Amino acid sequence: MAFLSDTLARVKPSPTIAVTNKARELAAAGRDIIGLGAGEPDFDTPQNIKDAAKRAIDAGRTKYTAVDGIPELKAAICNKFLRENGLTYTPAQVTVGTGGKQILYNALMATCNPGDEVIIPAPYWVSYPDMVLLAGGTPVPVVAGIETQFKLTPAQLEAAITPKTKWFIFNSPSNPTGAGYTRAELRALCDVLMRHPQVWIMSDDMYEHLVFDDFEFCTPAEVEPGLYDRTLTCNGVSKSYAMTGWRIGYAAGPLNLIKAMGTIQSQSTSNPSSVSQYAALEALTGPQDFLAENRTLFQRRRDLVVGMLNKAEGVTCPTPEGAFYVYPDISGCIGKSTPSGVTITNDEVFASALLDDTGVAVVFGAAFGLSPNFRVSYATSDVLLAEACARIQRFCASLV
Repeated sequence: MAFLSDTLARVKPSPTIAVTNKARELAAAGRDIIGLGAGEPDFDTPQNIKDAAKRAIDAGRTKYTAVDGIPELKAAICNKFLRENGLTYTPAQVTVGTGGKQILYNALMATCNPGDEVIIPAPYWVSYPDMVLLAGGTPVPVVAGIETQFKLTPAQLEAAITPKTKWFIFNSPSNPTGAGYTRAELRALCDVLMRHPQVWIMSDDMYEHLVFDDFEFCTPAEVEPGLYDRTLTCNGVSKSYAMTGWRIGYAAGPLNLIKAMGTIQSQSTSNPSSVSQYAALEALTGPQDFLAENRTLFQRRRDLVVGMLNKAEGVTCPTPEGAFYVYPDISGCIGKSTPSGVTITNDEVFASALLDDTGVAVVFGAAFGLSPNFRVSYATSDVLLAEACARIQRFCASLV
């Protein structure tokens, strides 16, 4: 009898976490490392949010809470959805979890049966397919390449839907590409989904507030009210509010789904951290002016990185609409060799050789379902980004 579960054979550790850990280990060993793998802002949580957490501790709000969130936070989430997205939910339609990842995981665990298919546009966040597999479903990646700016077309979505399709996972702006769907582009996808009433929509809106230029964010249930009863609109405070370590995600959707997700959570983690919930309450109800300031900061970093990477030999880097990632194509580097004789056969070899030769840590594209590419997180300082991109330029120039 095997000791470990067969489930482990269906999943793999997160490549983004692996890259970040390796970069930390090398830096601890004395290497000059610039880590561009972690998807988290480099600045601190706003002071008013930290102060709210301290007040919660001092007030003794350190006990168990309701499994899927305190009433005050649920009310604030309802207000957020109405104010920013034009979506009306009751607190009973809201669930709060230990980060956005748990929200998605709970929904999949509560709904997927063997044989159920989940459509996932690729490139995708690394965790989507593995969470589907853990839940017993079948991930169906659909590649949206650089020729469509990494955006799924209505024809591709239509072709991927079968009688077994249960979910369509939608992420805009996207991790790893930063691609954002315009209202017209999302409208076209919604038109397809309206023709297939068995398909539910899981909208991962985590990067909602990180959009640039004149791009306007929108979400499926907002664009097509006819999808409201089969859409789970997911969000969190991790990225926009610089609260990655606080671990608070949330979602709103149909009551029966939210109840089922609560059942899953009641037998796994139970409630999210009480202190983190009060911090998230302040994030959603307190001053929001810093969001615009952060957008300006990230847009400047985006422009810096895109400009420098497009000057690297063999690299093409599209300009994303949001998030804090770019996803350059390295087709022009494949088949070449490093000065030490390493042949760049794929993007994983590229990323490994780049780290070994220059100390720049990036995540290879195969982890996100589309090669040959790599992901850069530009959620770090301008100085480090400029130095990292200069090293990437020199590395690419050295290939023969």
